[in-house]
Amino acid sequence: MTEHLRVDRAWRLVWRAAPGWTLVNLMLVVVQGLLPLAGLYLMKRIVDAVAGAVASLGGAASFEPVAIWILLAGAVALLTAVCRSLGEVASEAQGMVVTDSISNILHAQSVAVDLEYYENPAYYDTLHRAQAEATYRPTRIVNGLVQMGQSSLSLLGIGALLFSFNWLIGVVLFFAAFPAAIARLVYSRRLYRLQEKQTASERRAWYYQWMITSPSHAKEIRLFSLGPLFQRWYCELRQQIRGGRLALSRRRALNDLFAQSVATVAIFGTFTFVAYQAVNGTITLGSLVIYYQGFQTGLGFLQSILRGIAGLYEDNLFLTNFYKFLELQPKVHAPDHPQPVPSPFRQGLSFEGVGFAYPGTAREVLTGIDLTLAPGEVIALVGENGSGKTTLIKLLCRLYDPDQGRITLDGLDLRELDPIRWRREIGVIFQDYVHYHMKVWENIWLGDAEKAPDRATIEAAGQRSGADGVIARLPQGYDTPLGNWLDQGQELSTGEWQKIALARAFLRDARIVVLDEPTSSLDPLAEAEVFRQFRRLMEGRSAILISHRFSTVQMADRIYVLHEGRIVERGSHRELIERNGRYARLYRAQAESYQLSAVGA
Repeated sequence: MTEHLRVDRAWRLVWRAAPGWTLVNLMLVVVQGLLPLAGLYLMKRIVDAVAGAVASLGGAASFEPVAIWILLAGAVALLTAVCRSLGEVASEAQGMVVTDSISNILHAQSVAVDLEYYENPAYYDTLHRAQAEATYRPTRIVNGLVQMGQSSLSLLGIGALLFSFNWLIGVVLFFAAFPAAIARLVYSRRLYRLQEKQTASERRAWYYQWMITSPSHAKEIRLFSLGPLFQRWYCELRQQIRGGRLALSRRRALNDLFAQSVATVAIFGTFTFVAYQAVNGTITLGSLVIYYQGFQTGLGFLQSILRGIAGLYEDNLFLTNFYKFLELQPKVHAPDHPQPVPSPFRQGLSFEGVGFAYPGTAREVLTGIDLTLAPGEVIALVGENGSGKTTLIKLLCRLYDPDQGRITLDGLDLRELDPIRWRREIGVIFQDYVHYHMKVWENIWLGDAEKAPDRATIEAAGQRSGADGVIARLPQGYDTPLGNWLDQGQELSTGEWQKIALARAFLRDARIVVLDEPTSSLDPLAEAEVFRQFRRLMEGRSAILISHRFSTVQMADRIYVLHEGRIVERGSHRELIERNGRYARLYRAQAESYQLSAVGA
């Protein structure tokens, strides 16, 4: 992790996102940087004009030069207000554009990284820190630079004025502002370390809050009276986080008090010196005003510059999280010269000695996997939970690459293909399919969103999955919003949602269809209807079924039985029953449970 100031990266981010608004801000900097010096000069002329008029006792006529200087000062003040208002608008517009741009970058990187990162807590810490800071830090860095530039222009003019009066005042000016800058630098570093340390606790607290408030947990929260428990855990974590922040804030307050004390002594010490010079007639009253105000204003500008440097250091530290996130590189990527996906498939898919362990773990999830899927063939994967069935599908989709062995298509290693192009050949419905809180037709269309939505094709997919009966009962049919996040949204049962997900899989013109527990939430009649049409739906396609229901897998041409990451049996349903091995035992155990249920009924 670098601690060097890298304002160039923030500048590039902001300039690429909002060049127009950034240019407007820069122009306003120049104008606003010169206006304070003009204001000081005009104030000196007003005081000197007033003093001259009083001394000469010139009456009403002598007020005319005073009035002119006051009008000029008013014009400068008005121009300052106009520039400030324009600056606020420009900064707000720039901030919104940059925030949206950074969010787009975060979204693109979130999609680009491998699935591995989403199964790793350290990734979520990195993502959390990036999301929490990166959307506003670049704009704050650039605005800090803008403010520093404005303050620097003003300080140059005021510094020249003060040095022309007495060089010692310029030295005092610098050292009066220095303690505050040091305190800010120290605080920034400590705050960064504290927030980095507290990231995991903040995410855990957010998780408790999400469980308390989300509809997905609402039933169990009430059924098991978990609300008070999660509230207590949330409060304990927040108290711990708050305690660390408050302790740091107390130390910062003490340091700020010391820095402000130094500045106050410097201001009034300088005022005493300048007032002494005025009393002795060395300088005029106007000079007294301009030197005193100049010192105060100059000190403010210098403090602003030093705070800006400390702020840049702080923002640079936090922006490091954003770049650490962007530096995450996918391990599954397209080769420099990808091979075209064979069309049509001739030999089909083949797993050859495939082994795999999830990153960061030593236990192999799959070991020595050998299986084939011929064009137009339907195979089934059977096994207890944790036997590696879903992991095998992740490898097929190139969400991961195998550690040993290879997966080939017509003899071509999948690693030689573009993964995005390859995934277009696969239609998948995972067991944990997504409930998209969108309209019905949008839910189904997302199965092949690269194509323009075609209502007839979408409705045909709904009929194939058996979802058309559910959709017909909805108030607006295919235009009905689903879920409870949207106005007029209709919530579906688990089985009804699964029919929508099946329609999404059937919509895609994929040559390989993977159904992971495709009918687990369907009633027996709905399941029978889906599989009555299954062979017709799979015509010209290959299919992989994963299911615990043996009524589902019986229709497969070949069944692979997995146990602890290995294929222990293979064959048709009849062959496996006759072999009287693990498959037969699982089948009989399920059949007995159905018989006992029937007797009990």
